[in-house]
This record gives sequence, structure tokens and C-alpha cells, in this order.
Amino acid sequence: MSAKKIAIIGGGNLGSAIARGLLKSGFSRAGDIIVTKRDTSTLTDLREAGVQIETDNDIAIRGAEIIVVALKPYNVREILQEFKSSFDPAKHILISVVTGVSIDDLEHVVPGMPVVRAMPNTAIAIQESITCISHKHATEEQIRYVKTMFDQLGATVTIDEKLMDAATVLGACGIAFALRFIRANIQGGIEIGFDVRTASLIAAQTVKGAAELLIRENRHPEEEIDKVTTPKGCTIAGLNEMEHQGFSSSLIKGITASYNKIVKD
Repeated sequence: MSAKKIAIIGGGNLGSAIARGLLKSGFSRAGDIIVTKRDTSTLTDLREAGVQIETDNDIAIRGAEIIVVALKPYNVREILQEFKSSFDPAKHILISVVTGVSIDDLEHVVPGMPVVRAMPNTAIAIQESITCISHKHATEEQIRYVKTMFDQLGATVTIDEKLMDAATVLGACGIAFALRFIRANIQGGIEIGFDVRTASLIAAQTVKGAAELLIRENRHPEEEIDKVTTPKGCTIAGLNEMEHQGFSSSLIKGITASYNKIVKD
């Protein structure tokens, strides 16, 4: 368990998910987490768990060592600029989970700070995120701490910052892509005879099992596909029909469309 005080600036969906994940993992005590938000009514469960809830970012920053910035991209610079004097490079590590805001952007507002840019996804709330990390001005000890923190919440990989937009699409947007695939499976399951509850369980657990096969066995997807595609079988018939309808192509196009949206904006 970490004894460091962690301030999460921005208690929206991602910020609150990080707080909940830190609590569920046992990495942090509730009393060592501070979450800020203008409207704190959505953070009642965290408050009841013992997390310090604040509307004042200055109080949160000054009272913590690890500052996690989980603001909207359009207001992160303005808010950090407002509380610029609250940051202490000798005391603080700044971790940004904000999409589209580079380390250089952050450094321009709060120069000299150890900065880590991290891109998790919302599965962080159940400790199943993939978090991509890049950094600047941080010591090896600080990087180990940040990696350890996010490792409690899933898996962590260090990447070059130039790949962070791509990581956002593949890891963060990817949650929505995976869920849409599961939803389609559920709809298909209902059409062939299952009730919605049973179809949901079968579809979700099947996808979970498929992912675990790749992660635990370090296999390529095609290796596992080959195990269930027998000659003239029903699996290959279904796969081929999906490919004829553009399944892989549409997914790849969706990923590149999301990436282009981030890059152009």
C-alpha cells in the first residue's frame, strides 16, 4: 500500500474510475486520496468510502504528492495555469490522463515538473485497464512508482509519446469498439434463440476468455482461430461471411477514423 497522497483533479468518469480502482486494489487508503470536481454530487460513494472530496483544486494540489490531472482537454491548460503557483517540482509528480494534451503542452504551463502522460481506459475501475505511459523529467524511482500504481489497475506499457494518440485509440476508444462487438454478438444470440441475459453472459465471457488466451499464452489470434475452424465447419462459414461483409476492414477503418479525428483536432 502506498502512503503517498494522491490528488485527482477532475472527478469525472475517468478520474473517479481511477480513484475507485486505487481503492479496490488496496494500493491507496481512502484517506490518502483527494478528488476534485465542481459538482460533487456524483462522488457520494467515494465520500462515504472516506475519500476527501474537494471543489478547491488548490487545496487538493497542496495537500498531495501525486497529482493526477483528469480534466477535459479544452480546459486543462486554463485550470493548470490558474493553479500554477500551487505546484512544487521538488514535491510533486504530475500525471496527465488527458487526451490530446502533450507533455510539452503541460511543461509550458508548469515548467520543471516531473511529468508523466498516461492513457488508461475505463476498465481501470475494475483493475483491468491497459495504461500506456510516457514521461519527461521524472526519475527512475518516480517512474517505478507510477508504473506500480497503474499496474495495480491492470497492465502498463511504456511507449514513445509520439504513439500516445494511437494508444488512445487502441486502448481507450478500443473499450467502446470491443463493447459494440459484444453487443452485436448478443443481438445475434437473441436472434438464434437465447434470452438477452443468457446471450449477454455467453458473449461477454467468451470475449473475456478469448482475450485471456492471448494474454496468458502469448499467442497470435490466428493460432487460436485455427483450433476452432474445422474443414467445412460452422466457424469458418461464419468467419468468412463476416469478412465478405467487411468485418475486419470496417474495424480497421474505424480505428484509423478515430486516430485521424484526434490528430486533426
